[in-house]
This record gives sequence, structure tokens and C-alpha cells, in this order.
Amino acid sequence: MPLLRTLLEICRRSHGRQGKHPTVQTANSSNNICSLRSLHEPCRGFDGIKHSHFPQGTAVDFREMCLQDELLRKPTKQPITRMSVTLQCYPEDTLRALADRLPCRETQLMSLLALMGQPDQYCYPAIFIYGHRATGKSHVVLSIMKDLELPHASVDCVECVSSGLLFNQVLSAFFGADAAAMLPRCPSLSDFVRLYKQMSSNSPATQTRYIILDRAERLRDMDFSLLPALLRLQELVNDNVTVILLSEIVWEKFRPNTGCFEPLLFNFPDYSKAELVQILSRDHHPSYTPELYASYINILLGVFFSVCRDLRELRHLAALNFSKYCEPLEKGEAKESDIHKLWKNIEPHLQRAMQTVYLREVSSMQWEQQQMDEKEATTLRGLSAHAHIELPYYSKFLLIAAYLASFNPARTDRRFFLKSHGKIRKTNFLKKHEKTSNHLLGPKPFPLDRLLAIFYSVVDSRVAPTASIFSQISSLVTLQLLSQVGHDDQLDSPKYKCAVSLDFILAISRTVGFDVVKYLYDFL
Repeated sequence: MPLLRTLLEICRRSHGRQGKHPTVQTANSSNNICSLRSLHEPCRGFDGIKHSHFPQGTAVDFREMCLQDELLRKPTKQPITRMSVTLQCYPEDTLRALADRLPCRETQLMSLLALMGQPDQYCYPAIFIYGHRATGKSHVVLSIMKDLELPHASVDCVECVSSGLLFNQVLSAFFGADAAAMLPRCPSLSDFVRLYKQMSSNSPATQTRYIILDRAERLRDMDFSLLPALLRLQELVNDNVTVILLSEIVWEKFRPNTGCFEPLLFNFPDYSKAELVQILSRDHHPSYTPELYASYINILLGVFFSVCRDLRELRHLAALNFSKYCEPLEKGEAKESDIHKLWKNIEPHLQRAMQTVYLREVSSMQWEQQQMDEKEATTLRGLSAHAHIELPYYSKFLLIAAYLASFNPARTDRRFFLKSHGKIRKTNFLKKHEKTSNHLLGPKPFPLDRLLAIFYSVVDSRVAPTASIFSQISSLVTLQLLSQVGHDDQLDSPKYKCAVSLDFILAISRTVGFDVVKYLYDFL
């Protein structure tokens, strides 16, 4: 594609952008435009440019792209009322229905359709779409493909632990399972390109084929040559195919060190507060008016918007707390217009839920049960009644293991944590100096190896002894939940003490479903 690269280089130089790749700017810019000028503005004198790489009779019409750009530059409340030349090839009713299903993403929808062009024309070889989590990247792209019935292969890179699985899914989507079965057991990139060219020559593309790679940052963990090859796949297979990469990280952190073909960058900005209200208000409960649910969403975002802008998490929180918001209405204590009374009823519950955003320590059913059982604040099992809510999962088991090591004699570990310990009577353990409870004597120091041995016995899954486990022990010391005994330079076998109370450790054990009393020597 030398001619197209030359045109792009002319465009960059005319705008003083040497060395930069073309970028599409979308909403939230200064003038709210989606500009394609870096691609085609200097080329307005060209009626159409044919390329030797394209099939005979196919033209890249830069004048048409300019007309699309002018339509996109004009802000309008209904962006589909004026159809561009490219969009006229799709049914107008389908586009309107698509825009209604994608609220607050009309600008991105129109921009993507303009970039994709007409289905029978060549599209840009690679498009890199990036944005934060839950900004609608996958939803918008897949909705376009399905509603407009465009040939595409959607691949989640998390599921593809090897490049062979990726090749298999692409060939199955385009040419059927028989074509994918022709791949070798451990296919290489050259095998995929060879088989793709063979199948595409037998069934040439009448429309642009799209390969959508969701969570594409996982490609960096695969073969170093895979990503550069995918970006130039259109040139390698000599077919009308476009690779669309969806990622949560920017291209500057994605680009391989060896260099590659620069894709067209496309940004999905975060939803604003008004846009989140508009989207979440669509999920209103059928038993209540939409106005009531909209006021509830405004209250919810007033609490959570500063700490969480994830649409999925906000939707989960809205569904979880709405029943508590409507409790005064069901009891007849308030009306829908009594916003202040409804707010006073739900305010403490939203504050507790705000401390557990993203954590999901308990299920939705358990959270609702805890909401019902609030007669005593000390009986809350899990979320915001204690200070342990921000501890990671394995840190809780480390703290439980530390408590057991501090208040159990070391010789009882065999009884509690070994399956085949034989018959051991409690009377054999009792000594004259052990008549006093260990909890009255206070915590005793224990070495690090004993702590880890108890931890691996009580945790409910196999955990590798990684640096993360040791760093969590240091974090517990920093939080003063554990105290280090001895000198700081004692690296071979440091000793610790547990510095939490029995009530605190009982509350922690409830959140992970562990019966700590069963493993305490004083309670035998």
C-alpha cells in the first residue's frame, strides 16, 4: 500500500504532524467534533484514487470522506436526520433503532460508520479503540456488526490463552468449522496467513470482514510478532479485512518496541454525570414512576460519582439499594414527592455501600439480608460495621492464621491442622501451668514459617507462596494488626504477634465463612 502511505504522509506534513499517527477525536472535545482531517483534508482535489492492492474497480473516494466529515462537524440533536453518502447504503430505520439502543454514544456511532465506509469498499487496515472500563466500546462495535449484518469475528483475548485459539475462532467465523479444522495442532502465524489466503481465494469477500479483538492488551503476552502481523493483516492476506482492537489502555503503552504499522486511534470518553443519569434512568422499576427512579439515580450519583464512574458497578448499586429507597413508600410513611424523607431513609445504607464499592465481599442476597437485620450495629456481618472491610481476601486468612498462632500452643498445631494426627486426648495436653486461659495471658510471638504453615492449612484454595503474600504480611504490620517482635535486621526468621481482639477476628471469619472458634485451644 505505498500510495496510501504517501498520501497519509502528505497529510501529516501539511498539518505539521510528522511522526504521528492519525487520530480521531470524539465527544468532550472543545468544539464537539469528530474530525477526519488528518486523513483527507489536503486531498480534496482528488476525485478518487485507485490502488494496485485494491480489487479492480474499487476506489477510495476522499471527497466523499470530506463530505462525511462536514456532516459530522455540524452539531445536531438528531445526528441521523441528515444521511451522508456512506450511511445511505444502510436502512434508515435500522440506524435510528441502533442509535436509540446506544444512548449517549451517537457521536461515536456515526464516527465509526463514517470510518468503516461502504461495506463493499476497503476500510482502514487497523483501528485501535481505547477507553476506560464500561464506556461502551464492545457494546457499540458489536451492535453495529450485528444490526447491520456485517461479516465479523468477535474474539475475547482473555479466552485465547494461545494464538492458535485466536486463529481457530477467526477462521470458524469467516469460513466455517471445516476451515478451522485444517489448522495444524500448534499453528504458527504463517499457517494462519496461508490458510486464510487459500480460503479467501475460494470465497472472496463481497463486504469488509472485521476481526474484533476485545481486551486486546492480552496480545502483548503472546508471540511478539502476532500484534504487528494483525495490524498488517489486510496486506498479508490480500483481502478486504479490518482488525479492530478494543483496549482499556492507551496506544503509547500498547505499541511494541520493535515497531509496527500504526493503527487509527479512536477514543471512547467516560460518561458524564448527566449521561449516566440518562442511561441508568432507563432501568426504572415498572411498579414506580420513571420520575421517582430518576430522582433516586440523582441521589445515588450524588454519593457515588466522586468515587466510582463505572456504569456496570453503578447499575449494580442502583438495583441493590432501590428496595431500601422505596421502603417508606411501601409502609405508607411517605409519598413520592417527599424526596427529603426518602433521602434520610437511604443515606446510611448508601454510605455503608460506598465503603465496599468494587469489593463485592458478599452476594446481593446476603447484602439484602444484612439490610433487613440492622437492629444492632454489632450484628452486621461483613461490610461497614468493622474496620476490616478494606482488607484483601488472603489478608483476612493471614490475620486469622496469626491469631491462631498467637493464642494456641505450638504443640497443638498437629491436632488442629493435620488430618492424620492420630488419637490425642485433651487430658494429655493439660499441664499445671496451663490452667490459665491463653486469652488472659495475651498473645504470644510466633515465627514466620509457623504463620505460613497455618495459613496454607486454613485457606480454602491452593495459594502459591508469591511475593504478594509476603507483602500483605508487611501491610498488616503497617496497619498495626500485627506487631513485629525482635530486631528489624532479623531476616532469617522474623517473629510476630497478633494485635486484634477476639471480636474482631470473629467478625473477619464470618466474611470468609471460617469457624475460627473450632480451631482455638481455649474453646475445646
